Amino acid sequence: MLNRQIAPPFYRSTQINLLQPDKIISSSGAPLYVMQGGEQDVIRIEWVFNAGKVAETKIGQSHFTAQQLDKGTSNLSSLSLAEGFEKYGAHIDVSAGNDYTTLTLYTLSKHLHQVLPLVEEIIHQVIFPEDELMLAQSIAQQQYQINKEKTSFLAGKYFRSALFGNHPYANEIEDSHIKEITREDLLSFYHTAYQLHAVFICGKMVEDAIKAIEKLTAGLKYQPQNIKVNTIAWPKPKHEHIQKDGSVQTTIRFGKLAINRNDPDFISLLFTTHILGGYFGSRLMKNIREDKGLTYGIYSVLQPLQQQAILSIGADVNQQNKELTLSEIKKEINKLKTELVEKEEFENARNYFVGSLQSEVSTIFANSDKIKTIILNNLPVDYYQQMIDTIENMKPEDVAQTATSYFDLESFTTITVG
Repeated sequence: MLNRQIAPPFYRSTQINLLQPDKIISSSGAPLYVMQGGEQDVIRIEWVFNAGKVAETKIGQSHFTAQQLDKGTSNLSSLSLAEGFEKYGAHIDVSAGNDYTTLTLYTLSKHLHQVLPLVEEIIHQVIFPEDELMLAQSIAQQQYQINKEKTSFLAGKYFRSALFGNHPYANEIEDSHIKEITREDLLSFYHTAYQLHAVFICGKMVEDAIKAIEKLTAGLKYQPQNIKVNTIAWPKPKHEHIQKDGSVQTTIRFGKLAINRNDPDFISLLFTTHILGGYFGSRLMKNIREDKGLTYGIYSVLQPLQQQAILSIGADVNQQNKELTLSEIKKEINKLKTELVEKEEFENARNYFVGSLQSEVSTIFANSDKIKTIILNNLPVDYYQQMIDTIENMKPEDVAQTATSYFDLESFTTITVG
C-alpha cells in the first residue's frame, strides 16, 4: 500500500530532448522545416518574412502591412476571407516584429487543403483596400490616445529611444505616422520587403500536405537574411524623468544594451539576470515586493534581438517610492557582485530555470518554437542542451564575475515616467 507520509523520490533531469525537423528545400530555394507529430489533428504553418521594423523606409509600414494583409484580395473581401477561415475552424495571424513578420496558419489537418487556397489568396493577391486601411488608422489613432496616457507605454518608448537612438528598433508609431501611412506605402513595403526567410511546419500531416505547402511557397521571393542591417552605436547612459500630470504611479525602466546569443558569456548573463529578477523567488521580488511592498511586481530580463540585446529592469511604483526602489535595485546588483549567492538560493534558481526550460518543449508547437529560434539566429542544433550544461557547471563565483563584468551601474540608463 502507498505510504502517503513518505515523499516520492526526487529525480532531477538535466536533459532537454528537442525533436529535430526534416528540412526540405522548395523550388524557390526557401527551406521548409517540417516537424511531424502531436496528439491533436492540427497543423501550424509559419511563413517568416524579412519584413520587420528593420526593413521599413517609413515608420508604421511593417505594422500596417502585416495588419492589413488579410483584409482583402483581388478576389475576396475581408469578410469573405474571415468567413472562409471560420467555416473550417482555421485561424490566421500576421505578426510584425523588430526583425521579421510572421504569417501563421492554424488549421485542422483534415481541412488543410481547403484552407491553403485562402492563404494563397492573401499571399499572392493582396490589394490593401483603402477603406480597410482608413478603418485601421482610425482604430490605431484611438488606441494611441489611450496608450499615451499610460506611464508604462511612455517609459518603454523613451527607454528604447535612449538605447537605440536612430535605429529602427527605437521606432514607435505615433499619431503623425498613423495619419501619414498610405496604401501605396503598404504595397511598396509588401513588394520589396516581403521576402521569405523560412517556413516552419508542425503537427499531424495529411497526404500531400508538404507538397501543397511547398507549391504555395514556390512563388515567393526567397532571401536567406535581412538585406538591411543597421549599425547600433552603444549609447552614453541617460538619466531622465518624464513628468506625467495626474499620474499617481511611476514606471521605472533601468537597463542597457547587452551581449547577444552568439556571445560565449550570454548564457551566464541570462542566468545571472534570472537570479536577480527573472522569477517569483528572485532577489528583486523578495526585496522590493515581498519585504518592502513597493510594487506588485518587478522583473529583470535579457531580451535578445537579431541585431542586439537589451538588459532591463522594470517596475511600477508609487511616485514617492521611485528613488527608494532605484536605490534597492542598485543595492541588489552590488550584492550580486560582492557577495556569493548562497547554495540553497543558487540551487533553487537553477532548478527553476532548467525545469521551466524543459517544460517549454512539452508540445509539438513548443518544440517548433525552439527550433525556429535556433534557425533564425544561426545557433547550434544542441543550443538549449548547451544552455542547460553551462548553467549546470556554473558556480556562485561565476555569477559574481558575470555581474561584475556586465552590471556596471555607470553604464545603465534610467528612464522614469510619472
